[in-house]
Amino acid sequence: MYSFMGGGLFCAFVGNILLVISTATDYWMQYRLSGSFAHQGLWRYCMSGKCYTQTDSIAYWNATRAFMILSAMSCFAGIMAGILSFAHFSAFERFNRSFAAGIMFFISTLFVLLAMAIYTGVTVNFLGMRFSDWRFSWSYILGWVALLMTFFAGIFYMCAYRMHECRRLAGSR
Repeated sequence: MYSFMGGGLFCAFVGNILLVISTATDYWMQYRLSGSFAHQGLWRYCMSGKCYTQTDSIAYWNATRAFMILSAMSCFAGIMAGILSFAHFSAFERFNRSFAAGIMFFISTLFVLLAMAIYTGVTVNFLGMRFSDWRFSWSYILGWVALLMTFFAGIFYMCAYRMHECRRLAGSR
């Protein structure tokens, strides 16, 4: 049970770090504009070595930003519940912290999936047609890796919860 929880915490820590890095960096998409390379993230875009703040309030950027921030916050809450699941407080006997951590990691996975789906859909269908030579970049890829890490953290914690319940039921017989 503790090995599942340890693996889950490792995946969650890595996933949360990747979520923060992915959200904060400016390399979601790279493209060629007027003969030079440019790149953009959720907060800024950079051309010819200068970066500018995204001042346009475009719905898909706002939705992607919001879901990425919610995902990082949910993952952090899951990490806190996961750390608490190692402690044995009698006040928390009716509340299983492993189950709560697993649910928070799955919620984080759902939020990052929504963010990535929105960004991917708009980029491929709109921005991809606007720029001839473009590609997704490493910040975007880190978002997908964070999705996998939070998903596996949820799986590990649900396995730990299942083992705990099986032991509890076997002990009550």
